[in-house]
Amino acid sequence: QVQLVESGGGLVQAGGSLRLSCTASRISELGFSLNTMAWYHQAPGKERDLVALIARYGETNYADSVKGRFTISRDNAKKTVYLQMDSLKPEDTGVYYCKGDAEAWGQGTQVTVSS
Repeated sequence: QVQLVESGGGLVQAGGSLRLSCTASRISELGFSLNTMAWYHQAPGKERDLVALIARYGETNYADSVKGRFTISRDNAKKTVYLQMDSLKPEDTGVYYCKGDAEAWGQGTQVTVSS
């Protein structure tokens, strides 16, 4: 079973930036490269929503709420997917999770944006 570990969260003021990382283990580099990787956001008391995804060949897709502010990228050699978060807003606060094709979730990383 693939394992995912997210990191990079923290407390930041509105308008600031953070870069999240998610590293996979128990999966080969080839296996990782074939996965579509995605980031999800779970705000306090709300459901987990898709924020961004990146397919095996690099195609990306974003939720309307983060378009132009967030950038997803991947480094298959490092089995890592990133989420660059710029122009952060208080509504971006929550726990961020990454996920591949398997039904496996990491522990998430907390992002708090103060106004």
